[in-house]
Amino acid sequence: MEELDGYGEAKSWGLAAAADLQAYRIGRLSWAEFDHRGLLLSGPPGVGKTSFARALAKSARVPLVATSVAEWNAADYLSGTLQAIRKVFAQAKAQAPCILFIDELDGISDRGQIRGEYVQYWTQIVNLFLELLAGVDERPGVVVVAATNYPEKIDPAVKRAGRLDREIGIVKPDTAALAQIFRHHLGREILPDAPMLPLALAARGMTGADVEAFVRRAKGTARRNGRAVTVEEVLAEIRQGRHPLPPTIRHRVAIHEAGHAVVSHALGFGTLVDLSLHDNGGQACLEFAADGAATLYELEAAIASLLAGRIAEEVELGAGSIGAGFGVGSDLAMATAIARDIELTYGLGHLGNVVVEAASTDMVLIGGLLPAIAERLRRASDRARNILTEQRASLQAIARALEETGYLSHEDIDRMLSSTATQVSAKAVASAEEVR
Repeated sequence: MEELDGYGEAKSWGLAAAADLQAYRIGRLSWAEFDHRGLLLSGPPGVGKTSFARALAKSARVPLVATSVAEWNAADYLSGTLQAIRKVFAQAKAQAPCILFIDELDGISDRGQIRGEYVQYWTQIVNLFLELLAGVDERPGVVVVAATNYPEKIDPAVKRAGRLDREIGIVKPDTAALAQIFRHHLGREILPDAPMLPLALAARGMTGADVEAFVRRAKGTARRNGRAVTVEEVLAEIRQGRHPLPPTIRHRVAIHEAGHAVVSHALGFGTLVDLSLHDNGGQACLEFAADGAATLYELEAAIASLLAGRIAEEVELGAGSIGAGFGVGSDLAMATAIARDIELTYGLGHLGNVVVEAASTDMVLIGGLLPAIAERLRRASDRARNILTEQRASLQAIARALEETGYLSHEDIDRMLSSTATQVSAKAVASAEEVR
């Protein structure tokens, strides 16, 4: 469990559960005191839900009883399915303390969504499963971990107190976690001195299962050729014919992402997690929640920070690219959506304290709305331009470092911004002394 990377909150839960299971196993903790009895893991395929259950059992030093709803449903008749469910719970009880892992839990239908001739069939299955889950005191030492790709399909009763009353979502690993996952699958003997960051950046958006497959295939290729695994072989498996960014585009993208960093830092907008370049472009990972406590200042800072990428290109290269406007999730689309919501939803625009429900295509039909949005975006662009012009040294330094390494952490960026600010301040003092 300690070696798992990219699991976030699930890892914390697992470490606590493993420690409690060990304490229960040796008699230091009673089952009544045990508070990690059930967990629902959700997330896309390949993020390691099954690996989590294996690691939990290994860390706790208890058996793993693994099953799936698909196995239960393999029986030809309802009686066979019900018997399979009872059997696996009985097996777990007999091997307690243990981990009972149930995969594909969404295969058990939500009773509220069942229709037609299968209502009675599925209702009996769900009811039995709920009965066995609720009998937690009758199966001391059995920790139930269930996994699903579709948490919205789970019957709400499954998540009630005393059953699987804790749900944790596992997301795809970020760059830092991917680097650690590559090292885990390569082991310490293969490419011991090679940085894992280039591999992680090439595999951005992929899962731990993908990483395991890349490494396994690269090892196979090296074995058949009678030589050691190389970084190039692993990269070839990741890219599958995809090419890295050409130098000119990489330079532009690095400037673009650096622009986001400089402006968001200057305005105190959100939390900048990292900057990265990958084969399809770049990303500035900014965390910001536009909740009910957000103010107009924060919303305007968000717009300026979103537009800062394109403005940075204009400042450094003389013209911005169209990359900021590709798709509904693009910088320009998100900035426009915030500006529109300021006017229509948040009651902070020229229409005053009102809420107007309107699709984005209706903007031209509401008098003065489109010009108001365009003006708000123009002011935000000017604000970003002023910051980037004043802090051009920081922009250039961050862009240069990002272009060279492909990745900058929050700490890297803070350090560079502080260093550049110190240098600028020192130059200003020196100039003032020369004037005197």
